This record gives sequence, structure tokens and C-alpha cells, in this order.
Amino acid sequence: MSDNNIESMGWVGNVEEATVDNTDFRRVLFTGANVQLTVMSLAPGENIGWEMHEHLDQFLRIESGTAALRLGRTGDAVDEEHDLSDDWAMVVPGGTWHDVVNTGQAHLKLYSIYAPPDHPDGTVHRTKADAEADEQDQPDHHGEDPAGD
Repeated sequence: MSDNNIESMGWVGNVEEATVDNTDFRRVLFTGANVQLTVMSLAPGENIGWEMHEHLDQFLRIESGTAALRLGRTGDAVDEEHDLSDDWAMVVPGGTWHDVVNTGQAHLKLYSIYAPPDHPDGTVHRTKADAEADEQDQPDHHGEDPAGD
């Protein structure tokens, strides 16, 4: 499956262009047996949400914008915070609480690779509210944000 309409055995495309051009909160570009590629666009001040993926690791890369990455050992506290901008990447191991917050004045554009996949193939969440409504049945996945965002 490819956003670039290229017939391929996997996803082939310009990931920077696909990320920067994306206007949805979350859009799954490719889902394989063991990996998934998503692109995200967060409005100024918006965050992904305080969450933890017990069963998967996540790689994220910022293509455009500025952000704060928050990490926690438990769902009750932020233990680390990192300021990030264009071209910065982060790896969040399974079992780590985390959130990405857009700290800039423009949309934050990032992509994420989940291993194994986290969202149903073809998922599109136009807004964060859409994502929250779709994931409300995963209480162990999300928590109350200790930073209050």
C-alpha cells in the first residue's frame, strides 16, 4: 500500500514529502506483518497523548516543527523531557510512557514506525478527537497526562 500510487511489494515513496503534505492527525501509510508506517500532523499546542505501548517499539522522526518529547517510567510522572526540532528522531521502547507535544507556532509534521503494527491498516484519524474516540476501548494504552497537556 503506498500513498504515492506506486505498485510495490512494500511501501515506496518520499517519506519527507508524504509527512509534510499530510494534514490528518494520523494516517497509516503502510502496514506489514511486523511493521507499520504512519504520518502525523499536530496543530500548535496539540499533543499525541500520554500513552504506553507494552507490546511494541516506536521510532518517530520530526520532518518539520518543534516539539517536546516526554518520557516516563510509569503513567504517573514525566521522568525526562527533550526539546526536538526538524530532523530529530526518537526511539521509544515498549513499556515506556511517552507523549510528543507541538511547542511551535506551526503544525508539527512527523512520521512514526511501529514494530509490530499498532493501528488497523488504512486508519485515518482526521483529528485528535477522532483518534481518541477510536481508541477509547484501550484503557491500558492511554493515561492521564501528568504534565497537564
